[in-house]
Amino acid sequence: MELTPIQKDILIALINLQREKDRAVKGEEIAELISRNPGTVRNQMQSLKVLGLVEGVPGPKGGYKATGEAYEALSITAMDHEASVPIFRNDQLVDGATVAEISFTTVRHPDLCHGMIKVLGNIKGFEQGDLVQAGPTPVNKLVVRGEIVGRDDTQNTLVFSINEMISLPKKPVKNYARTNMISISGNASIQETARLLVEKGIHGAPVIEDEIILGVVTFTDIGDAVASGKMTAKVKDIMTRDLISVDSETSLYDAVKMFDTHNIGFLLVSYDGVPKGILSKKDVFHELVVY
Repeated sequence: MELTPIQKDILIALINLQREKDRAVKGEEIAELISRNPGTVRNQMQSLKVLGLVEGVPGPKGGYKATGEAYEALSITAMDHEASVPIFRNDQLVDGATVAEISFTTVRHPDLCHGMIKVLGNIKGFEQGDLVQAGPTPVNKLVVRGEIVGRDDTQNTLVFSINEMISLPKKPVKNYARTNMISISGNASIQETARLLVEKGIHGAPVIEDEIILGVVTFTDIGDAVASGKMTAKVKDIMTRDLISVDSETSLYDAVKMFDTHNIGFLLVSYDGVPKGILSKKDVFHELVVY
C-alpha cells in the first residue's frame, strides 16, 4: 500500500502515542507531535479510515486507534505486549520514539559493519554524521552504537555505520558464579595467603568456614594490613566482610550494573539465602571473550 509521507507520519505518531498512552489518541496530540495543523491531521484521518488503517473511537475520551493493517502498511510487527527500546541522538534520549527493529546489512567486511534501525517516532532530527545509540533491548540488553550515514523517511529507518555492539547473555548469575573455588581459611596468615594468590595467579579469594563464605581477601586487603603494621594478623581480621550479595537467579545484566554502581570487583552469590558462590568481574569478562 502506497502512503503519502504525511500519512506515514500520522500513522507512526498514532502508533507511538497509542503504545505510550495505552488509549485512543486525539488528533491534536498527533498534530503536536509531528508539528502539523490539527485540521490537516483530521482531513488525513478520513482517508486513513477509508483505507482501513485507522478506526475512530467516539466519546469524550475517544480519538483514533491504529488497526492491524496500519502495522502491516508500515512493515511493523504488531505486539500485544511490547517494551520500549530507547534511541539516543548525540547522547540525548529522543523523546516519544522507540526502536522497532535492528537489522544488519553488512557483517562480512573486516573493517565495516552497517545496520538499519526502524523507529516508531520522529526521526527527522537525525542528520548524517550524528551519533546514534539503540538500546538496551529487553532480552539480551543489546546496545548498538554508530554514526548515521543515511535516513529513509519513507520507511522511517536510519542507516548507520556500527562502531560498537554490547550484549550480555540472558542467563542468571548462577551460570557464571564459582562455587568450587580456591578458598582460604580465616585463620590463615597474611604470608601464606599472599603465596597462594601469587601461585594461583588470582587477585583475591573467598574466606570460607563451614562451607559458608565469610568474606573475600584480596591483595588490596593484604597491602593495607602490611602498611598498617599488621604483619601477624589473620585473614579473618583483614578480609572484606561487607560484601554485596545477589541471589543466584539475578540476571547477569543486573549484576554488571551492581559492579559499576558500587565500584566493586566481587559479588557474593546466595543460593536459597545461603552465600555459597562468588562472581567477579573477571568471570564476566571471560564470558564475553570470543574465541
